[in-house]
Amino acid sequence: MTEFVDTAAEAVASVKDGSTVLLGGFGNAGQPMELIDALLESGTTGLTVVSNNAGQGDRGLALLIKERRVRKVICSFPRQSDSWHFDEAYRAGDIELELVPQGNLAERLRAAGAGIGAFFTPTGYGTSLAEGKETREIEGRHYVLEHPIRGDVALIKAHTADDAGNLLYRKTARNFGPVMATAAAHTVVQVRQRVPVGSIDPEHVVTPGIYVDTVTALGADAQPENQPQEAKHA
Repeated sequence: MTEFVDTAAEAVASVKDGSTVLLGGFGNAGQPMELIDALLESGTTGLTVVSNNAGQGDRGLALLIKERRVRKVICSFPRQSDSWHFDEAYRAGDIELELVPQGNLAERLRAAGAGIGAFFTPTGYGTSLAEGKETREIEGRHYVLEHPIRGDVALIKAHTADDAGNLLYRKTARNFGPVMATAAAHTVVQVRQRVPVGSIDPEHVVTPGIYVDTVTALGADAQPENQPQEAKHA
């Protein structure tokens, strides 16, 4: 049964030192900023973070990396013009990187939620990303064996949750949320609003409540799902 808590701090209490955390977001779009801020304040460290990128600007995941709370990041897009905190940590040898092509990242998460042991994909074959991995030729095409990515905790953002934990997302903010919700042992969600069961058209439910463990409704105070980019780093 889904638990509802009043604050982001209560919501992230399940994250422990050394946890593998699946962090929703496509860049800053859909990144659960308030949950990350609470994680930062909790002092939790030694984290392995799975995310589309390695943080940007001076918000969210970037701040976790800046404060050296992240031991390893698994992502598909680690560097961009404003990923200065990841760059600094990586060059200093303070963070490990596992680079995963974006489609593989999504499918490895989906596989974890679907109970798939492993799968073959052509993406990455013949590159350094396939080094040390099993490969196979199937009907004349070469493939690489990839394994699921499972998390101890998923921290994701949705727009609305009903009293049963069923989730409705908004536009780009949906991104990795649905697959991460199914791939973690414990899924934590921040939403802007909580509504009674029946308020969401069943056809519009993206993540069923059975995959949702903890929800905090932050109301209008929560940052918009598609927050514009921050000003450039000084």
